[in-house]
Amino acid sequence: MRKDVTFKTEDGTELAGWFYAAGTTPAPCIVMAHGFSATKEMHLSGFAETFRDAGMNVLVYDNRNLGNSGGTPRGEIIPEQQIADYRDAITWVQGLDEVDADRIGIWGSSYSGGHVLVVAAKDKRVKCVISQVPLVHGLANAQRLVRSDHWAGLRAGFAADRAGRLAGEAPMTLPVVGNGPEDPCALPTDDSRDFFMGLSEEHRGAWENEITLRSMEAFTEYEPGDWIPKIGPTPLMMVVARQDHLTPADMTLKAYETAIEPKRFLILDCAHFEAYTDEPFKVSAPQQCAWFTEHLM
Repeated sequence: MRKDVTFKTEDGTELAGWFYAAGTTPAPCIVMAHGFSATKEMHLSGFAETFRDAGMNVLVYDNRNLGNSGGTPRGEIIPEQQIADYRDAITWVQGLDEVDADRIGIWGSSYSGGHVLVVAAKDKRVKCVISQVPLVHGLANAQRLVRSDHWAGLRAGFAADRAGRLAGEAPMTLPVVGNGPEDPCALPTDDSRDFFMGLSEEHRGAWENEITLRSMEAFTEYEPGDWIPKIGPTPLMMVVARQDHLTPADMTLKAYETAIEPKRFLILDCAHFEAYTDEPFKVSAPQQCAWFTEHLM
């Protein structure tokens, strides 16, 4: 069974999500959120249903300022805020009758795949973590995505945005993806454009093709991979897509080497967005479920 839920963060922001009840009480709970600008409708239900069918409760929610969740400015994506919201989501599910508060797992993908690395390192209420196709090094990742001749203009934009916001002006914004390969945007890869622009209405949710420029500045300053050595002994599973050009596989492989046991690595023969659907999902979801089952059930 899936039901719509809302809960409030410590600062009063209302987050919207889905709660999948395991049907047995009390049961473990997996807390999940999506990646950069993405909404819960974007192929997270398959993972949630897989975990639910194995006897685990699941909370899937939209990050603040995105989708059906509250918060302003809309489209603002700040890692520290989203990390704090993960921890508030854990606190919220721990108060539910259906949930065994001592058996909490977290799951994240892409940008939130980075968040769960930080949360697992900091918050020992987390008993198991899965990080799928994660961002591990923001600046190095951004340097691969952004053309070298665009960096000076981007840095100038960051400074102008800061000055404007301090003066009370509206935040500067940019598209998540462009209409073509030359358009300035946050995620300039062909598969990013194809994924977001190709979504059906069912899988789009309340997604908007706009983020604040400050979100890109925060992206370049974000280094979740630095927290990986501090996760253990919490069990860690990392999933990488071999042909990933958005969060490159070689970065994830190097970062994984810094983790201590217990840990597991799964390589999928696909690109970044293919990890959510079709054959890669059929390979990955059961193995991810087995990892949670081993350490939470």
